[in-house]
Amino acid sequence: MELAKKTTILLSPQLHEQLTRLAAQQGTSLGELVRAACEKQYAQPSKKDRLSAVNRLAALRLPVATPRKMKRQSVLAPE
Repeated sequence: MELAKKTTILLSPQLHEQLTRLAAQQGTSLGELVRAACEKQYAQPSKKDRLSAVNRLAALRLPVATPRKMKRQSVLAPE
């Protein structure tokens, strides 16, 4: 991954210590830990990633019916 932009953030001493300790436990840098957390929380999956997920779901060959029939099968009728 090419790193081309620099951002400065201020952390509380407690959070900085906690993240530094976690990065050391994971064998990574604090910067990489923060980048990975940002990617996981905020990055949008690419079209290729979304299509791959759809293909993996389709490969499961799960039984599918109409929405109405599936709702009847999965939601209890009121008494």
